[in-house]
Amino acid sequence: MISQGVVIDILTQAVTTVVICAAPVLIVAMAVGLIISIFQATTQINEQTLAFVPKIVAVMLSLLVFGGFIFSTINSFVTRLFESINNMIAS
Repeated sequence: MISQGVVIDILTQAVTTVVICAAPVLIVAMAVGLIISIFQATTQINEQTLAFVPKIVAVMLSLLVFGGFIFSTINSFVTRLFESINNMIAS
């Protein structure tokens, strides 16, 4: 029988992994959005595509840069998860 503490620990690790994996891309998107918003406010250019295209490019570049880190973090979590499942079945 699986205890409640084990389930809570696995869920805590899952949420932490999601936050760690999403943080770099979200921080880059927020920073680029802030810079573009300041640029639009100072120049009074209200073009909608000006806000989206640089953010998309920045997110794609950040995925290229942080992709290895994100993959290794998810891989580490899944490995720990399968090991804990194996330990639960064995005991």
